[in-house]
Amino acid sequence: MQPSGEAHLGNYLGALRPWVSLQDDYDCVFCIVDQHAITAGGHPSEMPANVIDLAVSYLAVGLDPERSIIFVQSDVQEHTELAWLFNAVSPVGDLERMTQFKDKSQHFESIPAGILNYPILQAADILLYKADAVPVGEDQRQHLELTRDIARKFNAVYGETFPETEALIDKGVGRILGLDGKAKMSKSLGNTVGVLAEQDEVWERVRTAVTDPQRIKRSDAGRPHVCNVFTLHGHFTDEVKRTEIESECSTAEIGCVDCKKTLSDSITDSFSPYRERATYYRSRPDEVRSVLLDGATRARAIAEKTMIEVRDKMGLDWQVRFD
Repeated sequence: MQPSGEAHLGNYLGALRPWVSLQDDYDCVFCIVDQHAITAGGHPSEMPANVIDLAVSYLAVGLDPERSIIFVQSDVQEHTELAWLFNAVSPVGDLERMTQFKDKSQHFESIPAGILNYPILQAADILLYKADAVPVGEDQRQHLELTRDIARKFNAVYGETFPETEALIDKGVGRILGLDGKAKMSKSLGNTVGVLAEQDEVWERVRTAVTDPQRIKRSDAGRPHVCNVFTLHGHFTDEVKRTEIESECSTAEIGCVDCKKTLSDSITDSFSPYRERATYYRSRPDEVRSVLLDGATRARAIAEKTMIEVRDKMGLDWQVRFD
């Protein structure tokens, strides 16, 4: 996940909550990808605080450094080394066909090479650890297919080295729309709410959420299954209460404001333990840094082993010829 500060609702539903569960079944590696983030611009002075804020979010929601490796991408230099080597087997045409490249490139008069090569670094992030599987959303499936292609091409040219990593897609989540009911949840669009937000802030955000566009007056019957607010209830409100809301909305017994208030309270209650843990970690920044540095040491041990093999297969360990 890119470090843009505290994680938000979309990050939680689409990534963090599934990640926490994955720790029960997999040896997990979780990376804060600051080197990806520089392709989006931003002021360098903000990056360190954003990294720590995201690390606090990781720890607060339940990513466990005792069970998983948690680190910052730039602390393991092998990520960028492998990304550069993957350029040798990555056709430019494949990169130019990436949907996200086409979308992002429209915002630049002169397109940075990092926007084109972004998925090569993603492939390195994954294959450096010879990952059997990676949790991705539907929007990243194309990038994962490119990762699999890179693994195949590398193996064909230099010998069997990397697995063809499988996608782990949480079918129960789907596409998470923002509170505007139109775009994907994004902090930059202001259509989400922070995972660690206090009750008043949660309500200030949720109260702006778009509901059923055909429900003009409170007396109009609502259509819960086309209402994004009701969809979000599915992630936070218990089944009994959701059934009640569905019935009362359909018969105009409750208004949209009531529905939003219930959602706001459900989100606030669900995130309460995370806020408490975040308070603990925010008061102990040295402990957060220690988790990240220890994670980088553990990640580097795996990465170095992979790169010794890669350099040898690509003929880059020339010194061994003279031993």
